[in-house]
Amino acid sequence: MRIQLAQRTEADDLLGRSPLALLIGMLLDQQIPMEWAFTGPYTIAERLGGDLTAEEIASRDPEEFAALLAGKPAVHRYPSSMAARVQSLAAYLVEQYGGDPERIWAEAADGKELLKRLQALPGYGKQKAQIFLALLGKQLGVRPPGWREAAGPYGEEGSFRSVADVVDADTLGRVRAAKQEAKRAARAK
Repeated sequence: MRIQLAQRTEADDLLGRSPLALLIGMLLDQQIPMEWAFTGPYTIAERLGGDLTAEEIASRDPEEFAALLAGKPAVHRYPSSMAARVQSLAAYLVEQYGGDPERIWAEAADGKELLKRLQALPGYGKQKAQIFLALLGKQLGVRPPGWREAAGPYGEEGSFRSVADVVDADTLGRVRAAKQEAKRAARAK
């Protein structure tokens, strides 16, 4: 299955071949449209002049890296704070996984452990970790025992709750509609 979260071929191709890009896109996916967030790793890679590596990002001067994210068009609406978060994530991956983010799920015994590993990532709370776990299971075939249960409602078959369910423009629209409905319901309470 081809990743289509950025809705831009070259950005989606990077997400499909780079676990780091996917983790960074998920990290950036807050307070901006999903497509913008998931295009971010491609923009960062272009500005770094090549493929993304955790070592490269972690070793960059923080001010230089923040300026890289702030360049036009900015990678995020809050480029400085998100640059610090991306660098923290990269440094954690270098320290804990030798710079290989795929080890997070390849070495997890089950869904519960995978969720715990994802929640330990800088910038990943429970909800973001569950959504990423659902994305791994639904779109990348990473399905350790108990993965759906660990992903909570985001792991449900046939749901349209999050980026885990976006596989084309139609499902993007369905996820957006479901999120709007959830917001309306929350306001009505």
